[in-house]
Amino acid sequence: MKNMLIVLCAFLLLSCSNRKINITHDSESDFQIITAAGADSIINRAAGELQKYIEKISGVYIPSTGPEERDRDKNKIFVGAYPERNNYNPNLVFYKSTGEDIMIGGGSSKSVLYAVYTFLENELGCKWLSPDAELVPEMPDISLPSDLDYSYTPEIETRTVHSKLYYENHVFADKRKVTHEAFPGYVPGAKVHTFHRFMPGEAFFGEHPEYYALRNGKRLTTQLCLSNPDVLKIVSDSARAYFKRYPGKDILSVSQDDNTLYCTCDECRAVDEEEGSPAGSMIRFVNNVAAEFPGKAISTLAYQYTRQPPLTKPADNVLVTLCSIECDRSKPIEEGCRAFASDLKGWKELSDNIRIWDYTTQFTNFLAPFPNIYTLGPNARFFRDNNARWVFEQHSHNPGELFELRSYLTARLLWNPDLDTREVIAEFCTAYYGEAGTYVEKYINTIHKELADAPGFFLFLYGDPSQGFDTFLRPEMLLYYSELFEKAADAVAGKPVLSERVKEAGLSTLYAGLEASRAGLGEGFHLGDEAKAQLRRFGEICNNAGIEYMNEMGYTVDEYIASYIKALERSATANIAAGRKVQTLTDPKKYAGEDPGVLTDGALGGPSFYSNWLGYEGNDMEVIIDLGEVMEIDTVQTAFLQVTNHIVFFPEIVELSFPADPDGGSGLKGTDNDAIKIPTGRPLNPSSKVNDIEYFNFSFEPVSTRYVKIYARNMKKAPGWHNASGLPAWIFCDEIIVN
Repeated sequence: MKNMLIVLCAFLLLSCSNRKINITHDSESDFQIITAAGADSIINRAAGELQKYIEKISGVYIPSTGPEERDRDKNKIFVGAYPERNNYNPNLVFYKSTGEDIMIGGGSSKSVLYAVYTFLENELGCKWLSPDAELVPEMPDISLPSDLDYSYTPEIETRTVHSKLYYENHVFADKRKVTHEAFPGYVPGAKVHTFHRFMPGEAFFGEHPEYYALRNGKRLTTQLCLSNPDVLKIVSDSARAYFKRYPGKDILSVSQDDNTLYCTCDECRAVDEEEGSPAGSMIRFVNNVAAEFPGKAISTLAYQYTRQPPLTKPADNVLVTLCSIECDRSKPIEEGCRAFASDLKGWKELSDNIRIWDYTTQFTNFLAPFPNIYTLGPNARFFRDNNARWVFEQHSHNPGELFELRSYLTARLLWNPDLDTREVIAEFCTAYYGEAGTYVEKYINTIHKELADAPGFFLFLYGDPSQGFDTFLRPEMLLYYSELFEKAADAVAGKPVLSERVKEAGLSTLYAGLEASRAGLGEGFHLGDEAKAQLRRFGEICNNAGIEYMNEMGYTVDEYIASYIKALERSATANIAAGRKVQTLTDPKKYAGEDPGVLTDGALGGPSFYSNWLGYEGNDMEVIIDLGEVMEIDTVQTAFLQVTNHIVFFPEIVELSFPADPDGGSGLKGTDNDAIKIPTGRPLNPSSKVNDIEYFNFSFEPVSTRYVKIYARNMKKAPGWHNASGLPAWIFCDEIIVN
């Protein structure tokens, strides 16, 4: 008898566990979707989305109504918020069965919407990959387990992925559970780097230079003097005016401008020394501002010079945004950026209100290969474990390498940092690229392995593909990556949508190959007909995909193509200086191995100063090319780079002369009175183009000479209006062509 009872109980348990709730069956449904009386627009939208996707999946329309109109003979799917029940966390999402009914809810209206999307993903198999790519299964009979019970509360409460896929497609952002904008809740115009907004130099500096940073005995408008009581009053008054102008906004940034030239007056220095960090004067100042607005939040930065935590705790209504801009992106932050990791742990001891500003792309080259994908999961977990309730992942905003995949993966990891990154990538590649997905996934795995096999490589946010030409982007690997994308294209031939996606996925390899050709890496990579064909293909793919920008400086694809065509033309020009010895009379710094021979090596520079440019910091460039023998020449050409946000400016003037005897010193140093002079046609001003190249072409009556001297005058220091005022300015020179 006892054995029979055991068998019966086991049978009943098995029956219960196998029992299903049939939402739809035989093109019909016994269910209604019910929302609470007075449900707001977000909850009504959640109910509408549930209704829409159930119909897409099964072909069955389930009516949605309020409680008063419900059909008592039908089962219900209740969609609603429960903020008052059991002290629910507003970020909670859940769904569960209750007898024959189902409840989908959360601790707030937005969480209810997220709960509906979670239910549709987890239980019904919907996938939202990009705004124009969703997978909705077809199944006429929708059955769910009778013991359905799911709940989840994301620990990263505010999740932002800086991608136009989300900012321009709010419904897609909700499906991926990220914010619609970079700074939700912030006062417009006061979101980050606000000192100059509250106290513009043109308004105050003339009469009150003491309001601004003291550097080496000189007042500069780069930052504010935070120990000056008048500055505190003016900033507080400005903050009050902003809040009054935008009554619905609750957060305002009181934060340093984007430079490191902070105040070192006696009072500010004393505070910072007492606090052990320049963040000391910042937090004391911001706390005083925050005290004026107890019902609001004041945000500030722990960025560059303020990143190290001070002793003073931020006030309860101060939100500290910790920025990881300096970190090597080839490794997880805890492993490869230990100083930042230590600082985050220090801030964790001071505040529960930590916002992370992280970076996930190469800002100088959106379309370049940037193998940091496997760091995203460990970093999200590290942020989560250290009080980061708000994470802003600054992607490229504009399309970049594997843009849809990166946007999707980053959102998934912010929602649940414990997800397996490789599984998410595999899932996306299969769903988004179809039969080509296995090749895209292999590319991702291979390029990350190649980078991992290059110990000591620093994957920099402001780097360039040329830095990888002897490691993960060496010629044989570029050819291999291209083969993978060729196989991917073959796998989806005849499928236009998938074919276009594969072409876009291969753009980074195509771009790196173009830059390898510009650098003249050898067979398969030189400025010739093949590079012309690749450039045309690159332009066509970008045009079809609506890709407009190459980097954060606003450098466009059209400008890149025009510059590359110019490089092709220059490479086809005969150059009697090619390979000739170059002597520099002034010291270059850091770039191109500080080798003046780069000026005659045949490799041409692009929009980034990492690639084939010889740089001089704070000093003029004076170089002499030895042609080896006396020759008759009548043209000399060269080019200079401008990247204004990195203090790279065009020379004020470029001079050409022909010294008779370099050993004797004739006509070598400084300006030559007999020189041919060309001033820059684009003098620096606040509206100067951020990223640009200027060509200096000298044509003259034939001259017989062995030596050719180029002198370029550097403006020496950034001007007063520049955010790096007083810092040394750079000039960068490209190939010198002599004929």
